[in-house]
Amino acid sequence: MYALIALGYTMVYGIVRLINFAHGDVFMVGAFLAFYAVEKFHLPLPAVFALAAGGSAFLAVVIERVAYRPLRNAPRIASLITAIGVSLFLEYFTALHQVFGPNYYAFPRPFNVVSLEIGGITVTNIQGIILLVTLVSLGALQYVVYRTKVGRGMRAVSHDFVTAGLMGVNVNAVISFTFGLGAALAGVGGVLYGIAYPQINTFMGVMPGLKAFTAAVLGGIGSIPGAVLGALIMGQSETMTTAYLSSTYRDGIAFVLLIAVLLWKPTGILGKARTEKV
Repeated sequence: MYALIALGYTMVYGIVRLINFAHGDVFMVGAFLAFYAVEKFHLPLPAVFALAAGGSAFLAVVIERVAYRPLRNAPRIASLITAIGVSLFLEYFTALHQVFGPNYYAFPRPFNVVSLEIGGITVTNIQGIILLVTLVSLGALQYVVYRTKVGRGMRAVSHDFVTAGLMGVNVNAVISFTFGLGAALAGVGGVLYGIAYPQINTFMGVMPGLKAFTAAVLGGIGSIPGAVLGALIMGQSETMTTAYLSSTYRDGIAFVLLIAVLLWKPTGILGKARTEKV
């Protein structure tokens, strides 16, 4: 789930050099869309994933068009402050009683939990679904980025958006598509989160969003394989810390890892140093 969220951070940064701090809240909206799809409309699981991904993508495209595009040529600090403002707006706006409300909601699991013990290790069907959906999503992302025309445009804009525009690439459309694609993955992550930890609220995206951002930086922000690697390291370190030390240190270990890696290799594990043009 960290990988699905981290991919949105790393793709957006790779395209427009923006840290979209509202991304964790888009993940939260995806979880709530899934909640209503299951609770109110009793939709099948594939339709729930499609609704959460589509709704999250639409929201991210609107955010990019309204909040970020007018500031594309402004100083970086303006975009950063705007991203934080959009994040806070989403959290407190959705907490209104007229929207999602401030309470915790029990996420209805669309199936029963089944456990299977393999070699002394207990695995549930929920964990299997999370792994399967994540692998399928990553495979689809790799196909889009490296095998499609829009993916070629994304790579061109990431390399140099001015030159890409001169070569006929619709830069605005590519950036909007990138925001939407990253948000769709976050929406899928929101569904998986609701199934795995069946309790949601409007502030649920804060800590997963920060940890996914940390995972993206850890692996090398701007690198898709780096985001996945950083997320795996993050999740594994949290689990091992909880098992062998204490759950009290679970959140702190993520940022300790980040500091250690940045001291050792500031670009992240798979990141590459960029040459700044004069």
